[in-house]
Amino acid sequence: MTSSPSSPPRSVKRVLVLRYSQSGQLDEVADRIVAPLRADPSIEVHEETLRPLAPYPFPWPFLSFFDAFPESAHMKPQPLAPLSLTGQEDFDLVILPYQVWFLAPSQPVAAFLKHPVAARLLKGKPVVTVIACRNMWLLAHEKLKGMLDDVGARLIDNVVLTDPGPTLATFFTTPAWLIWGRKRGFWGMPDAGLSTEQIDGTGRFGRALRDALHNDLERGTQPLLAGLGAVQANARLLISEKAGTRSFYLWGKLIMAAGGPGAWQRKPLLLLYVLFLLVLIITVVPVSLSLQALLRPLFRGWLTKMTAQFECPSGSATDRTPLYDD
Repeated sequence: MTSSPSSPPRSVKRVLVLRYSQSGQLDEVADRIVAPLRADPSIEVHEETLRPLAPYPFPWPFLSFFDAFPESAHMKPQPLAPLSLTGQEDFDLVILPYQVWFLAPSQPVAAFLKHPVAARLLKGKPVVTVIACRNMWLLAHEKLKGMLDDVGARLIDNVVLTDPGPTLATFFTTPAWLIWGRKRGFWGMPDAGLSTEQIDGTGRFGRALRDALHNDLERGTQPLLAGLGAVQANARLLISEKAGTRSFYLWGKLIMAAGGPGAWQRKPLLLLYVLFLLVLIITVVPVSLSLQALLRPLFRGWLTKMTAQFECPSGSATDRTPLYDD
């Protein structure tokens, strides 16, 4: 049961979970991670659901889906409904699950981190981020780290869960799920989203966080989820992410100049961008991936360095996993 935000005795560890899930998948992940904490009488959990003032639908209507990309790419999120938190509450640990929207943190999460309450609430606090996305999250996480730095929070761990389908397939299956609600695969492609096994396996992170809280490890500087296979970075996607980010930024600037979210003047530009994106996916992306595969041996050292950088702080090692598996 979710606790009230009033302050309990300090012998009880307090955990804040910030939640926003459009499809429900991220809520499933958060539930698995938080379950061991909820079940522990020495830990109190306060769950704050982030509610956009103008809710985002699911499934997303076609043009509404693309209409969200300019503000997402430019980190200009739509406002949230009033929070139950005031910023005066004191938490020992913060868990922040988030989605990636157009190679940036989702607008509701970005809106929270830009909210005045966040600066009061997160200053000096250890934060565990949890990403669930298609497969490109590297630059989105860099942006989120910057926002955490801005409010004085300490990123102590990062968990990443990505769609296990092939990259090219997910270009089609993910939009089909988000826009038409079709999660089941088609044309021989796999289902969209995370697998049941991936979601079920996240319980190990909750059990490790519970034990860390019992031992006051959240007060230190070392990751709490090291050795649990928390993140596997694919630095080979970094070039594609940088190209995509630049495209979203430039087109987003043009579209925002035509009007605010939902403005009819944006619709012709959005349709033009969708056409541009389809041509890019069908022609440029396969060629780019092929060239990167051919040149990969030349960049092996750089890829190794980038992979290690993006896997910090939690890492991809799995030596502690047997301790926390069901």
